[in-house]
Amino acid sequence: MDALASIARDSALFLDAVRAASPGARVPACPEWGVADLTYHLAEVQSFWSAVVGPAVGEGLDPDDVTPLARPADDAALPTLAATATARLLAALTGRDPSEPCWSWHDAGHTVGWVVRRQAHEALVHRVDAEQTAGRDVTGADPAVAADGVDEVLRVLVDGVPDWATFTPDGGTISVLVDGPGETPRSWELAFGRLTGVGPESGTAYDFDSAQLVDLPGSTSAQVAGPAWGLDLWLWGRADRSGLTVQGDPALADRLRAVANEGMQ
Repeated sequence: MDALASIARDSALFLDAVRAASPGARVPACPEWGVADLTYHLAEVQSFWSAVVGPAVGEGLDPDDVTPLARPADDAALPTLAATATARLLAALTGRDPSEPCWSWHDAGHTVGWVVRRQAHEALVHRVDAEQTAGRDVTGADPAVAADGVDEVLRVLVDGVPDWATFTPDGGTISVLVDGPGETPRSWELAFGRLTGVGPESGTAYDFDSAQLVDLPGSTSAQVAGPAWGLDLWLWGRADRSGLTVQGDPALADRLRAVANEGMQ
């Protein structure tokens, strides 16, 4: 997977779609957003991460030191703002050592390589948003990129228990299987349960539905399978699971989608 090429490709498709969308169009997956909000969002995200990584080794910023991207008063200026943000991000990431350290909100993500991967999938998902907002057919994705997108959702946005929390499984299990024509099969197994604990900084007590990646012998309670792109779109809430196959309890597939959605907030 060439993540930098993915960022460039999907950012270009994003810009083409938002420029074609009606100014009053709403984003189907995020109906509280209009096309201008979507355009500013991707520009803001890409601008932020280009500052965090920095123009050269050791020149990245902590998040508190990043100057927020100003939103233009005129929405017509937003596509140019987004194009500039993409160019800055690609310039910041090109030629960098993936193992180079930088800030991240994720415990396992403090490297430039993690940022490159995250931004590839950020651009991909919002490119889909832009195409859907413009009323276009959604452009396909490279199966390897889509499969990596499934892996990122499950490993970065779903899996993980903070050191102050406890995960208690409740017996529900599910497997996710990439099984599309000509695709290399990949699978993930997850256990459902409750994640509970008290945040050490806020003092907030948490108790919510969760799923964690596990090694499960034998079969799971349910399985959802299909092409990587269909799975990626479904997990991100950009498509239903009509093109996927569910074995076992379909409520567990819906539960996984709900857990993933919470991780995306």
